[in-house]
Amino acid sequence: MTAARECQCLFIFLRTEDLNILLSGFMETYNLLCEDDFDAVLLATVLGFGFVFIHPFEDGNGRIHRYLFHHILAEKGFVPKGLIFPVSAVILERIEEYKKILAHYSKPRLDLIEWRPTEKNNVEVLNQTIDLYRYFDATKQAEFFFECVEETVNKTLPEEVEYLKKYDLLNNFIKNYIDMPDKLVDLLIRFLVQNGGALSKRAREREFEKLTDREIQAIEHKYAEIFA
Repeated sequence: MTAARECQCLFIFLRTEDLNILLSGFMETYNLLCEDDFDAVLLATVLGFGFVFIHPFEDGNGRIHRYLFHHILAEKGFVPKGLIFPVSAVILERIEEYKKILAHYSKPRLDLIEWRPTEKNNVEVLNQTIDLYRYFDATKQAEFFFECVEETVNKTLPEEVEYLKKYDLLNNFIKNYIDMPDKLVDLLIRFLVQNGGALSKRAREREFEKLTDREIQAIEHKYAEIFA
């Protein structure tokens, strides 16, 4: 049994002997709710956060729980097949709020867990704690995840679509203006985006040393025209 730093507060894992029971319940819940006409965002909330609260692995629980958001939204048909739905990016942009949402679950449980330190700097849980991980009020987590989904739909995706349109316009201009491999065109556009539309001195002298000043000026001018 170990203790982990979760959101700048102490999080105590469940007892090892309870892990299989909780994971079996997790899978049963997944199968039942997937078959039912259960709201996709709520299902992703319950299972995604439920998984990270069970915390079955020493590492990677957060990444898997964010993957579950994407998987469940796709499985339930909330997200069209083939569409990249960047809700994880929105969550990470709101990282401090996300940490508070995790702590909202973990902090109150600390007072309900009896434990003692071990010689290996872990902890041994002394009381029955399985219900602390099996049952939880997901209201705060659902509110947070709904907000992230809403921001993804109304802000992030439209911005991404707009960027791709502009990217394609500049990409086509460069290919018609200069004979350049696709990978190098992509790198050139990314450098321009990162540097506010201007090609840096380092990039001019290295990756794009073959471009003339006139060619660079034409590309930068077109970038400003498209991305203004």
